[in-house]
Amino acid sequence: MTTHEPKIPGPDHPITIEPTGGRVVARIGSQVVADTTRALTLREAGYPPIQYIPLDDVDQSLLTASDTHTHCPYKGDASYYHVTLPAGGRADVVWTYREPYEAVAPIAGHVAFYTDHVDVQVGA
Repeated sequence: MTTHEPKIPGPDHPITIEPTGGRVVARIGSQVVADTTRALTLREAGYPPIQYIPLDDVDQSLLTASDTHTHCPYKGDASYYHVTLPAGGRADVVWTYREPYEAVAPIAGHVAFYTDHVDVQVGA
């Protein structure tokens, strides 16, 4: 990974992380990929809120590490997973910040899902 200088969230680019409260379930079709009561809601600037689910609460037998990596100047370097199901797979639909920047440290050990490919229900 390339070393980048982290940007610090602030008034021009706020980021908050709070416990979601309640249950969060992630599904692809009828297949439950994750089920937790320990999710975190990350709100970043003008983006929709994202649920970060503890990796321990994800069916890791469905995940395959991807070679894809991206960088966020506020969160750090992201790694991706494919989800493999009997009916087929979805490439790069799960991401994680294994060593997030200090400002977003609570999301370490958590994953998030692209909601255009995975149905993430809060209060499910």
